Amino acid sequence: MNLIQASESGDLALVRTILATEVNIDAVDDRGRTAVMAATHGNHPAVVNVLIEAGANIHIQDNMRDNPFLYAGAEGLLKILRLTIAAGPNTKLVNRYGGSALIPACHHGYPDCVMELLTTTDVNIDHVNNLGWTALIEAVILSDGGPVHQRIVQILVDHGADLSIGDIDGVTALEHARSRGYVEMVRILSSSAIIAGSVSIPALIAKPQGAYIETLLGL
Repeated sequence: MNLIQASESGDLALVRTILATEVNIDAVDDRGRTAVMAATHGNHPAVVNVLIEAGANIHIQDNMRDNPFLYAGAEGLLKILRLTIAAGPNTKLVNRYGGSALIPACHHGYPDCVMELLTTTDVNIDHVNNLGWTALIEAVILSDGGPVHQRIVQILVDHGADLSIGDIDGVTALEHARSRGYVEMVRILSSSAIIAGSVSIPALIAKPQGAYIETLLGL
């Protein structure tokens, strides 16, 4: 078993044994994965930690354009995400959709990872991916509007997400939430928009479904 295989299986003792030899720690397999990427796929934080301490390059992207930082954020692997953050990730690298670690964390519903990224890295909260979506827009349009994504929307708003950014058709997160009937998201976004001054109360009520919004805001 080579280093990549041992790392993916989580065999920490074997990983340490192999690292004690003259091995290329950043060698890749046919999927373009290094040992630290394979350990991330297997969700083995202890192995990831040992590899990072041994000098593994966490920036190398595999054939799917993932690296440990991007993948851990997207898949909600909080322990590994914290290890990669401590190692100093390049937050400007993007996945195959042109997205940062933050965008899929919002899409997939991992509020703890979202909070970690926004409080401990310089990730761009308003980065727009190849689909024309920000983290905030994805948290609305690729969710069911439930409590988990409501929390994510609130986190994004609290950390200064730009509510005025629209998708490729110019439709904002608030407008998407309204069209889907996501009441709590509409409340969060509309209240924040009014406070920020980006949406006036009369303009908000004049939007489609204005009576619904008016009732929601208690006007």
